[in-house]
Amino acid sequence: MTLEQLLLALKARYRIVLVTMLITFCAALAVSLMTPKTWIASAAVVVDVKYADPIAGSILPALTQPSYMATQLDIIQSDRVAAKVVKTLKIDQGEKVHDAWMQATGGKGSLVSWLAGGLRANLDAKPARDSNVIALNVKNRDPKAAADIANAFAQAYIDTSIDLRTDPAKRYSSYFEAQAQAARDRLEKAQTALSAFQRNNGIIVASDERYDIESARLSELSSQLSAVQGQRVDSQSRMGQAKGSSASLQEVLQNPLIQNLKSDVAQKESKLREMSGNLGANNPQYKRAQAELASLRQRLAAETAAVVDGVSTNNRVNAQREGDLTKAVQAQKTRLLKLKEDRDSAAVMQRDVDGAQRAFDAISQRQTQSNLESQTNQTNIAILNPAIEPTRPAGPKTALNLALALIAGALLGIGAALLMEHVDRRVRSMNDLGRVLGLPIIGAMEGPASHDRLIARLSGRRRPTLGLAGPSMGT
Repeated sequence: MTLEQLLLALKARYRIVLVTMLITFCAALAVSLMTPKTWIASAAVVVDVKYADPIAGSILPALTQPSYMATQLDIIQSDRVAAKVVKTLKIDQGEKVHDAWMQATGGKGSLVSWLAGGLRANLDAKPARDSNVIALNVKNRDPKAAADIANAFAQAYIDTSIDLRTDPAKRYSSYFEAQAQAARDRLEKAQTALSAFQRNNGIIVASDERYDIESARLSELSSQLSAVQGQRVDSQSRMGQAKGSSASLQEVLQNPLIQNLKSDVAQKESKLREMSGNLGANNPQYKRAQAELASLRQRLAAETAAVVDGVSTNNRVNAQREGDLTKAVQAQKTRLLKLKEDRDSAAVMQRDVDGAQRAFDAISQRQTQSNLESQTNQTNIAILNPAIEPTRPAGPKTALNLALALIAGALLGIGAALLMEHVDRRVRSMNDLGRVLGLPIIGAMEGPASHDRLIARLSGRRRPTLGLAGPSMGT
């Protein structure tokens, strides 16, 4: 169909278009008048993405992520927030609400969830462009209820944001509390074991002077042993010398009594030699001198033997002292090694105590932080503009509905006219007549309506009556 045919068909059937437009207009008007008025209240909340954690003192990295605002929108439109609104406004109370829920769901599910779903359906959360402000638009048939619900959604969103932060902190706090108790028990056990070990072994790890004292004692005993060993070697060499020639002993040579006796013996021997030449061997004086000389030699031998016996006794004493000191040094070494082992064991136990202390301090710090986080009521979300009761209804939009109804009616009317034109095709112009007859049009004349039958016969086709409009057939 050409544009000319379309326009001619619409011109011929304009009544259908007008009737259709009138029907749709009246229907839209009736629906607009019968539809209850709705009101939209809007509350605005601002999300601070540069919010610093008051506990940790640092900006949370998740706040700067691109998906953060989309996550906030999902939280606002969640069932959890809507359920808080239901509880806050006490919408679930009342027999009418309960009866409506029973009628709609048959008692299946939760009344609060059902009401929350209805609130979510009337909520429209939109973030501002290039901004951290989120608008919460709530539609309701009551303007005051719309404002109350919008404000309740804003507050429930803030409360839910706090809950989402404090709930994990509460779980962490309980967990760290149990871990802190276990760490405290381990610390007390380690400290008790260390104290018992120190008490049983006489060790004070913090200021232990016993090891230094025992070390000094070992050094002193070692020095005494070295000195006694030297004395024993010296006395043993003198004993060997005494066995060969006791007269050459230093003790003998340095003994004044022995030297006096030697001098007396030498004098008596000299005097006896003189007397042997003058008196003779049988002279009583000579014999007395011989007896005195023998007595002096006997005393000299006795004194020398006493000195040699003293050297032997000194050698035995030195050997015994050496043995005693050797045993004492060995015992002191054993005692020192035992003390060192005890100190090492105490040091290991002290490290266990220090490790348990560090673990307890770290867990206690995390428990304190989690406890503070679980009790915080601070958040990075604030109500920017609370919702107020709207003064103008948001719907129905009668003017817009009527305009859309006219447009829709016009389209439906045009469609109906074209459909009728397709079912009942008419000749609207000379061009239509030429296409029907398959002959060129050489002229046109005005006549009565019987021209239709003539044209039908000339076309040689069985067709419905072709209406030939007189004005369109003009020359």
